[in-house]
Amino acid sequence: MDKTSMTAILFLLIGIFSFMQFADAQVGVCYGRNGDNLPSQQQVINLYKSNGITRMRIYDPDQATLQALKGSNIELILDVPNDNLQSLTDSTTATNWVNTNIKAFSDVKFKYIAVGNEVDPSDSNSQNILPAMQNIQNAINSANLQSQIKVSTAIQTGLVTNSYPPSNGVFTDSASNFIKPIVNFLVQNGAPLLVNVYPYFSYAQNQQSISIQYALFTQQGNNDVGYQNLFDAILDSVYAALEKLGANNLNIVVSESGWPSAGGVAASVDNAGTYYKNLINHVKGGTVKRPNGPIETYLFAMFDEDLKTGDETEKHFGVFNPDQSPKYQLSFN
Repeated sequence: MDKTSMTAILFLLIGIFSFMQFADAQVGVCYGRNGDNLPSQQQVINLYKSNGITRMRIYDPDQATLQALKGSNIELILDVPNDNLQSLTDSTTATNWVNTNIKAFSDVKFKYIAVGNEVDPSDSNSQNILPAMQNIQNAINSANLQSQIKVSTAIQTGLVTNSYPPSNGVFTDSASNFIKPIVNFLVQNGAPLLVNVYPYFSYAQNQQSISIQYALFTQQGNNDVGYQNLFDAILDSVYAALEKLGANNLNIVVSESGWPSAGGVAASVDNAGTYYKNLINHVKGGTVKRPNGPIETYLFAMFDEDLKTGDETEKHFGVFNPDQSPKYQLSFN
């Protein structure tokens, strides 16, 4: 092969690699339905497609959503709701769940099954997560879908303590006992850990020690431990905690991250728009500890959800208004 041909092939391979990195960098958006003024499921899928959003997370196997996703090519995280976990510790029930919600929708691009969301280790329901994961995994294996669909669970970053500097991050004692066998399961099955990462809450609870610029990716330069932003610091503290459990190569998928536009401290359209725009751009790269990006990330959430309970901010995380108009000018890839 002559030198010109080798050079052309090299550039072609570089181009293909760059395209693959770019394609993988596309963010997803979480689609919750806890509102009384939201569009139909089909309208929502159309809104994802028209905005080039190629990944979605949903919090239960809503049949109308799954029907609307058929043939859409949108990659999906499908949650097992927390109140279903106990029933799925029965293997037959788990197999039926997979048959009804996965196998029946062969033209939906399932990527991950999140078995439980932010279940606290002190909650008795936490003991059901690993058996349910194992049963779901066995059903996925029986359906020969294990190379396409990975089984995991979603945790909140409050399970990690000593998070500054991030390299000191370690799971709390109660969380360690809970998460260690789950981590072993994930490593064994080549699945990532799903983590909900919210710099907003860390900032809102620690305004004396955290600047708004650090939380919004707008800080100039790095701090004394080498970090420019809070998102990376939080994520790397979880990676550090995983390393202390021996899971050095376990990957994290950021299954939620967002900033509210109203209802609380620093909750404004300007701040939220800045956060989402900078987050989308930032996750095309990596963190200090894991510099090789992109970071697979799901924005929370698609819409403001007026029926959500808890703090007022919970109702104001949408990147779109219920009438489908964009709240911010964002490019999702």
